[in-house]
Amino acid sequence: VDDVLFGQLRELERGVDILVATPGRLVDLLERARVSLQMIRYLALDEADRMLDMGFEPQIRKIVEQMDMPPPGVRQTMLFSATFPKEIQRLASDFLANYVFLAVGRVGSSTDLIVQRVEFVHESDKRSHLMDLLHAQRANGVQGKQALTLVFVETKKGADSLEHWLCMNGFPATTIHGDRSQQEREQALRSFKSGATPILVATDVAARGLDIPHVAHVVNFDLPNDIDDYVHRIGRTGRAGKTGLATAFFNDNNASLARPLADLMLEANQEVPAWLTRYAARSFGGRNRRPGGGRFGGRDFRRDLSFNRGNSDYYGGGNSAGGYAGSGGYGGGSGYGPGVTSAWD
Repeated sequence: VDDVLFGQLRELERGVDILVATPGRLVDLLERARVSLQMIRYLALDEADRMLDMGFEPQIRKIVEQMDMPPPGVRQTMLFSATFPKEIQRLASDFLANYVFLAVGRVGSSTDLIVQRVEFVHESDKRSHLMDLLHAQRANGVQGKQALTLVFVETKKGADSLEHWLCMNGFPATTIHGDRSQQEREQALRSFKSGATPILVATDVAARGLDIPHVAHVVNFDLPNDIDDYVHRIGRTGRAGKTGLATAFFNDNNASLARPLADLMLEANQEVPAWLTRYAARSFGGRNRRPGGGRFGGRDFRRDLSFNRGNSDYYGGGNSAGGYAGSGGYGGGSGYGPGVTSAWD
């Protein structure tokens, strides 16, 4: 047993009221008979769509259906995510009984606190363009200090390469990606939060779940292939009532993202460049058009299957984007309660 696990086991043996776990580690402890779930009354899945989407479904099903977890109705189950496509709702329905679907703001949309800019930048010009942005940002900063800037790239190799280049050009930076150990990631986050390295170059491993209070600017150096990932990336700024800026570098390689990106920006009352509108008009959305309805699962799909009441959507709550599904104790049945706290994370 490694030191980390040994420490966790000692804490568990003392007894806990709340257990926060990743699916793999929890299955491991259940199989070792070091944890029992028979007293569970509340089960919450955060980033539910991504956990099921990324192949964690077998572990989650094992935890929920095959161990000593109380059945739906005895326990209350809650699923949280900023995006909730239909196919994931169907999977989720296996875990919840007679559940309520609540949307806070517009599910899959971005908060209006984030100013979104899209700039056409050829692949070969991206580094010099980023340098111009960072110089301008530093000049406008308080006492010439660099505002916290999160730069998203597509690959781990690209992250390391860009970090090295930025450091060589006088912009202290660090990276967070899948090849870095947990210790290295935590050190990188501390260095970023403190302002020692005010630029963090990241792959999508950092797009979800991270709450860094003062990120002023998110740069999509490489745009993702999926609009949902774009929503989560830019959601690292404009948090907890603060305003933020999101800049995306777009070129011909991103043509399939043009239409969903333009739609998203229009919905958030952002200025859409004329050239992006032209790209969107030529585009059929590619892999970004989810089958069978809305891109992000902004509707409870049971309404489409069972109720057939036209196209009106029901929303509650404020401006942040978030989706929430809960079973039991929230007004029951197909009713819609008042807005709940943002489930952006």
